[in-house]
Amino acid sequence: MGLYIKVEPDVKIYVEDLNPGSYKTILFLHGWPASHKLFEYQFDELPKLGYRCIGIDQRGFGNSDKPWTGYDYNTLADDIRCVVETLNLQNFVLAGHSTGGAIAIRYMARHKGYGVNKLALFAAAAPSLIQRSYFPDGQPREVVTKIIQDTYNDRPEMLRGFGNMFFFQHVTEPFSDWFFQLGLQAAGWSTAAIARSWLNEESLFDDLEKIHVPTLILHGIHDKVCLFPLAIAQNEGIRNSKLVPFKYSGHGLFYDERNKFNEELTQFIEE
Repeated sequence: MGLYIKVEPDVKIYVEDLNPGSYKTILFLHGWPASHKLFEYQFDELPKLGYRCIGIDQRGFGNSDKPWTGYDYNTLADDIRCVVETLNLQNFVLAGHSTGGAIAIRYMARHKGYGVNKLALFAAAAPSLIQRSYFPDGQPREVVTKIIQDTYNDRPEMLRGFGNMFFFQHVTEPFSDWFFQLGLQAAGWSTAAIARSWLNEESLFDDLEKIHVPTLILHGIHDKVCLFPLAIAQNEGIRNSKLVPFKYSGHGLFYDERNKFNEELTQFIEE
């Protein structure tokens, strides 16, 4: 079931709500530069096991409105709060991939984990995607700067290159084309704006300390986007967190090792 939820007077967010009759709810936040469809191979299976799966298209991406502004983590976390309140979600699992993981962490800190009983982070872009003076384990700033430049110069070519480094396992050409189309659904300005947010001095180190729910961290050891040391930092910064390395995965671990991914996630939820 697809619906639109108003998060600002002129901004609506698209939400896909599968198996809404179930009380076991997982709210998925996708990573840059895709949409909720990134979790197709979870949405195919998890409702069969009795889970309600809700996928949000972040503003600027997928089927959601694409305003000029609002691509900072605070606003994106506030969008999630609007969805949670509108759907009256309680005791749900908040699950975020890549930048979606960063937004999930900001939601937990900014909104005190409103409604969330467990948190799941997949290749999360936290506590900092880029290298900083106090955090040497991220990407060099010039890598992100080039992504932004390439977005404005030739966004399809940038997306194709990003897709080529996304997965560790072999993907077919049709699958690669499908992933490419997810990125094209976004607006150019929102694609660049999210990338600029990675460069901001706003960090998530303090946010990690404010998370008080059981947290699962799934991360591919071959991740070329959010490098594996980020997962170690998350595990060290979040109390009551568990890190599960994925030995045969890159950034797209939900596809690279989708059976293991689904098993680890459902086992965590049922604990």
